[in-house]
Amino acid sequence: MTDMIVAEGLAKRYGDVAALDGMDLAVPEGTVFGLLGPNGAGKTTTVRILTTLLKPDAGRAEVAGLDVVRDAARLRARIGASGQYAAVDDHLTGAENLEMVGRLYHLGARRARQRARELLERFDLTDAADRPVQGWSGGMRRRLDLAGALVADPPVLFLDEPTTGLDPRARASLWEVIGELVRGGTTVLLTTQYMEEADRLAHRIAVVDHGRVIALGTADQLKDQVGGDRVELSVTSEADLRAAARTLAPLAVGDPHVDAAALRLTIPVAGGAGALTSALGHLAAERITVRDAGLRRPTLDDVFLTLTGHEAAGEKVKESA
Repeated sequence: MTDMIVAEGLAKRYGDVAALDGMDLAVPEGTVFGLLGPNGAGKTTTVRILTTLLKPDAGRAEVAGLDVVRDAARLRARIGASGQYAAVDDHLTGAENLEMVGRLYHLGARRARQRARELLERFDLTDAADRPVQGWSGGMRRRLDLAGALVADPPVLFLDEPTTGLDPRARASLWEVIGELVRGGTTVLLTTQYMEEADRLAHRIAVVDHGRVIALGTADQLKDQVGGDRVELSVTSEADLRAAARTLAPLAVGDPHVDAAALRLTIPVAGGAGALTSALGHLAAERITVRDAGLRRPTLDDVFLTLTGHEAAGEKVKESA
C-alpha cells in the first residue's frame, strides 16, 4: 500500500522552544491516521508543515508524492484542509463560499458553480445554500468548511480538530462524511481532542509529545500497551474519594487516577471481575458510600494519560511548543 503522507525527522523551533524534534510519520493511502497529543505537543505545527503553510527547520516530508517545500505550489492543488475554526465568509451565502473556493482552484465559473451545488447536497446544506452564512448554526458552518476543503476533490485531507465545539449529533454527522470519503479512497490525517473520535475513525494512531512520536499503532494495540482492566467508581464526597483511593491502593497494579471534580476514582487492576468484587468488599468494610462502580477495559483516554502524563485537551491554533 502506497504511503500518501511521509515525514522523516521533521524539526521546528520557535526561539528556544522545540515545537518538533524529529517527527516521523507514514500514512497509507485510503486510511485515517490519528494524531493525538497534549497541548503544545506539535500536532498543529506538523499539520502546518504538511500543508505547506510552514517550512521545517530540518527533516523532509512528502504528501501525495510531492515534497512539501520544493513542490509546495503543485501540492496545494492536491490537498484539502479544515482547521479548528470554520474558515467561511459570513457575508456570503453557502453557495457563494464554495464557488469562491472553486474559482481559487481555477475550476472556472461553470464548474465551480456545479461543484458547489454537488457539495451542498452531499453535506445536506441545500435548503440553506442561498442564505448568508452568518445566520447558520455551528454544525452547519463546520460542514460547509469541510465541503470547502473538498471542492478540488483532493486525494489527501488534513483535519485539525474538525469537530471541536460541535454537539454530539453534528459530530456524528461529520464522522459519517469522513468515513464515506475514506471508503472512496481519500487519505485523512486527523488531529482531535476527542478520544472517542480517534477510536471510531482512525486506522492507526500516533501519540505525540514534545514534538516526537512516543507511541504508534491501532487503537487496540495502544490499549494493549497500557494493559489490564480498570475498576472505576464514583463516591458521594471528597472525604470518601480520599478514603477510597487509600483503601484500594493495595489492589492497584499501576497508578490510580483521581478525578476530584467528578468524585471519580479509576484503578488499574488484575483479576477481572474478581478484582471488582474485592474492591467493593474493601469499600464496604470501610463504610465508604459508592454511588456506582464498574469494570472496564482501557480506553484511549487511559493510553493518553499513561503515555503523556496529561489528560486529553484541545490545542490552540498557535502552538507554543
